[in-house]
Amino acid sequence: MRNPSLPLLVSSTLALVGCAPERAPAGEPELQMLAEAAAEPEDCLLLVWSTQEERRTQFDREHDFVDGGAISCATGTSASQFDAAIAALREAAESGDKARILAQIGIPLLYIDAQGNRREIEERDEVEAVFDEIFDPPMLDLLQRLDLGRMSVAKDQGGYFDLGAIWLVVDEDGGRPRLMTVNRQALDEALAAARDQADRRDGEIVPLDENRR
Repeated sequence: MRNPSLPLLVSSTLALVGCAPERAPAGEPELQMLAEAAAEPEDCLLLVWSTQEERRTQFDREHDFVDGGAISCATGTSASQFDAAIAALREAAESGDKARILAQIGIPLLYIDAQGNRREIEERDEVEAVFDEIFDPPMLDLLQRLDLGRMSVAKDQGGYFDLGAIWLVVDEDGGRPRLMTVNRQALDEALAAARDQADRRDGEIVPLDENRR
């Protein structure tokens, strides 16, 4: 489920953008210096853009940084690709159309239930068979509230929401992420943490949506 790492992306685009793999061979200091430069967000964006036919450069620059670091460096794709995937998931959940939600899912889908039991679902038909269990009302509510500004990233793993209740993972350089993990246990923990935080505000009125974050 892990997306291709940035070092692979750097290696594949060496000739195009003049960068080197993150770990250059010993005895080649010039390559090592170039590799270290690739850790800069602007260099990551250049690498990502080099794999894309259509680019939203201004949007990507303005929205590259989220909790956890630069989207481009952590995931190998751009903020605009995540934004498109998030919008599609949000709209599908708002529509209540099962087929539209299923179209945004990657296979295999990792599903972790409320008790922490893990299940890797290999076929789309299997996901459909247990759809109502995976996408229960709280999970659908989360999908409807997805927003790029609330996303966090983990290096070489993807973007996630609400303590990892939802993970979006990229499977090709510069590509659009797909929903690859649904973690009901993490969502329950996130909701409980939000309630505890609200309770500690000494009676301050907190909007319902904020309580659920």
